[in-house]
Amino acid sequence: MSLKLKSKNLLSHWGNWALGHPFTIVVLIVMLAGGALQYTGNNLSVNTDTTELIAPDAPFQQNRRKVEKLFAQDTHTLLLVLESETPELTKAATSRLERLLSANKDLIKSVYAPNDTEFFHRNGLLYLENNDLQTVSNSLSQAQPFIGRISQEPDLNGFFSVFEDALGSTDKTQELPTDISSLIDKVSDTLHKSINAGAGLMSWETLIAEKKMTGKHSDNGFILVTPVLDFTQIRPAEKAILGIREAIASIQEPNLPEVKVWITGEVGLEDDELAGMSAGTFTASLFSIVLVVAILLVAYQSVLLTVATFITLAMGMIFCGAFAAFSVKELNLISVAFAVSNMGLGVEYAIHFCLRYRDNLTLHVNKERAIRSTLVSTAPSLLLCAGTTAIGLYAFIPTDYKGVSELGLLAGTSLFICLLVTLALLPALLTLLPAMSQAEAKSHHPFLQTLSEKLAALTLHYAKPITIGTAVLAVVSIILVLQVKTDFNPINLRDPNTESVIAFKNLLKDPDTSPMTLTVLAENEQKAKDLQQKIEQLPSVDKTISLFDFIPSHQEDKLAIIEEMALLLGSQAQGFPPLRYDVDPTAAIKRVINTIDKVLPTKTDAHEISSLTHFKKELQDVLTELDTRLQPNRRLFIENIQTALLGTLPNAINELLDSLNAQEITLTGLPSELRERWLSKEGIYRIQIFPKHNLDDLTDLQTFITEVQTIAPETTDLPILYWESMKEVIAAFQQAIIIALITIALLLYAIRRNVTDTLLVMAPLILAGLFTMASAVITGTPINFANIIALPLLLGLGVDNGIHMVEKLHHSMSEEQNIYQSSTARAMFYGALTTASSFLGLAFSPHQGIASMGLIITMGIFWIMTSTFIILPALSKLVLKHAD
Repeated sequence: MSLKLKSKNLLSHWGNWALGHPFTIVVLIVMLAGGALQYTGNNLSVNTDTTELIAPDAPFQQNRRKVEKLFAQDTHTLLLVLESETPELTKAATSRLERLLSANKDLIKSVYAPNDTEFFHRNGLLYLENNDLQTVSNSLSQAQPFIGRISQEPDLNGFFSVFEDALGSTDKTQELPTDISSLIDKVSDTLHKSINAGAGLMSWETLIAEKKMTGKHSDNGFILVTPVLDFTQIRPAEKAILGIREAIASIQEPNLPEVKVWITGEVGLEDDELAGMSAGTFTASLFSIVLVVAILLVAYQSVLLTVATFITLAMGMIFCGAFAAFSVKELNLISVAFAVSNMGLGVEYAIHFCLRYRDNLTLHVNKERAIRSTLVSTAPSLLLCAGTTAIGLYAFIPTDYKGVSELGLLAGTSLFICLLVTLALLPALLTLLPAMSQAEAKSHHPFLQTLSEKLAALTLHYAKPITIGTAVLAVVSIILVLQVKTDFNPINLRDPNTESVIAFKNLLKDPDTSPMTLTVLAENEQKAKDLQQKIEQLPSVDKTISLFDFIPSHQEDKLAIIEEMALLLGSQAQGFPPLRYDVDPTAAIKRVINTIDKVLPTKTDAHEISSLTHFKKELQDVLTELDTRLQPNRRLFIENIQTALLGTLPNAINELLDSLNAQEITLTGLPSELRERWLSKEGIYRIQIFPKHNLDDLTDLQTFITEVQTIAPETTDLPILYWESMKEVIAAFQQAIIIALITIALLLYAIRRNVTDTLLVMAPLILAGLFTMASAVITGTPINFANIIALPLLLGLGVDNGIHMVEKLHHSMSEEQNIYQSSTARAMFYGALTTASSFLGLAFSPHQGIASMGLIITMGIFWIMTSTFIILPALSKLVLKHAD
């Protein structure tokens, strides 16, 4: 007995038993599904850590792990970037936020603010260049009389009396820390914001010293936070980030400008990505389910068949989940996509079965005979489709891309699980459900009927022109495919409107804060210095930083200048007194207004006239508020005005005075929290390398990496991870695609024993892949980490359709026959629509990677259907022998 006959008998016996015991089968499968669901819940988890998804044993991953082991405090961190209108407010907010987060031990492991340390507060002036330090000294010399005057009367009366004297006598202008017009403009602007329900604050640090007294270039504050992560959750850092946002809200003061805190860094980027993926995927899933229901209702014209299909699909998904729990135990961000592929590919088996059953009802009055005939006729071709599709997915198992390797295992095996559930459960469900009448089974949509007839005649009658046109289109596509672009920068895959991505890109704009740097390790001090010197000579390198760069140059000269600054201040160097808030400034303000009225007629400079006029207007508004407010609001208003104008002055002066106590810095004198980030406990030095060019350009990225690796082969960090991951992923997919195509072709030939049939099945698959890649070039969609997984899914769908169509064309090659009205063709069409609907919603996701995947799959399905329904019949007309 032949294998074909044996399988037919086996299916016939199974059909007889299923039709005789439908209720038993349904109850048994539901019970097994309940156990599988419980097993899945207890044993399957989601690991959202993406660091080991690509080539975990490759050298570049080993180098990364080595650095992370030596400098663990810099891994899995959040970076908080603080910014406000004044550097004083930013510093104060940084200190407060650092304290709050340090106290939250349940959600935060460690907190480190690199700029907000006692060491830099005291020694910040030593990190300025000599010329910049001399500029600060000169500014302090100019401001010294002003500081002395205000320190004697630290309130609004003392402040306005300085303006009264400065405006009334040119000899007193030297008491001001800057040009009088510039200062008046700043005071006027601050008053306007404070009076008109705004929040103004004037920066005295900026006024007194042109260069930052900390020696840092950026006005931003930075806090590195190591959160407690829970990798069993979709968003491992969600609780920690919520705790950080609560702390951020608590440091905001109602009468001061807002301190904006951006949450970014490795963990922040991943959390925003996971949140966007979850929200976008959930929305897309709802959209897809609604669309799939609509498609099935149109295809079946039966609510009962639609319900049976969804029950079968649900049971299949449960068993697939149990297999995932048994085989991999943890789903990653890539392998979790097997659930989406099951919905797209798994439901197709039920569609084929139900549409064949619907057609068989028109031939067999008896429902049981229709079900048995459907089972025997569809099972062999569906099994062949599952086998070839699974091979295409299994081809990714040997690759070094762990995420896709597990996806291949789960998705490939799930095809067989879904098929077995379909063949076992669906006949039983159809037996229990009422059957459609023959009239209902024969009904078809008139429009679709007419369209399919015209399409059938067109493809077969114009076989040669279609084939020639396809050849031309293939040549054009080959030319376009050579221009396909790859983009493996994960930042470009994320939603550009999320907080973490905006902050990350802002950091990239500043060469001093850019995260796109390389890291090199050195075994000892001498090797570190030699290596740093060599690397700095490379054309693509802008600068390097190591522990030695925290030892300021020319310290003796700088300390002499600082000593002169301390002598200049004299007794004022003991500290600036606190502000007095219980003084009524009305009289002082009126005297300033009178002085302005006296000097305005003598002014000729337009800017000076405008400044004084504006200043007078704001002072008059202050008097109006004081006259109309009652206590205690009047007192609060005075306090707010004084805080806006003088609030930052004491801290700015005291910080400057503190920096006058700077002492010579040595390696051993550096604080431990700084040393441990550049020198490990094992005595390994870390060198950070900054690029000279923008690494968004792939050529600059490759040049930067290659040049540094010629000197330090074990270089690591983000540019290396992006570059090497890109190469590994491309190599993995090239390997898998070649294996899959060859294996599928060999299997098809082994089963069909016909070279022509094998080539015809493979043709739409290859053409659809070629046209899809060409479409990606035309639409400007680069291949990336996310959309590249569309290729195995398209491979499976293309093979399925090719097998079904070739089988049908062997029996229906006459132009008078409508090959598209067969249950097979209709199942292919509606199956493709359901698959497309599973991914179509993703194309509108804010996550750029998911959106590109949805777009690629949607374009791929279009080309698969075009190749299968138009090109393949035309090719078959020319090469297959058929009866006239």
